[in-house]
Amino acid sequence: QVQLVESGGGLVQPGGSLRLSCAASGFIFSINAMGWYRQAPGKQRELVADITNIGRTNYKDSVKGRFTISRDNAKKTVYLQMNSLNPEDTAVYYCKAGGPINAWGQGTQVTVSS
Repeated sequence: QVQLVESGGGLVQPGGSLRLSCAASGFIFSINAMGWYRQAPGKQRELVADITNIGRTNYKDSVKGRFTISRDNAKKTVYLQMNSLNPEDTAVYYCKAGGPINAWGQGTQVTVSS
């Protein structure tokens, strides 16, 4: 069955960095678009970044220049490198497989606080 397992979240100080990983299984990863979403307390889930099967990327305006989404098709993994983190980035981050797969991971907590 389709599985998406996120890792790499944690507590980081403002200005710090984290790298999230999402390991996929149960579908043909290399032909599927992937995305990272986040949901802060009391807010709707929002798209942070996505990447097509050929590596074309798209970012939420507030993370442009700070976050980088990438994928390793051999490892069936999508990454989100997050730099210059600020408290507004605090949220649960979810990995999503797009297209007809349309599956979510369980989420990983990212907390930016001093």
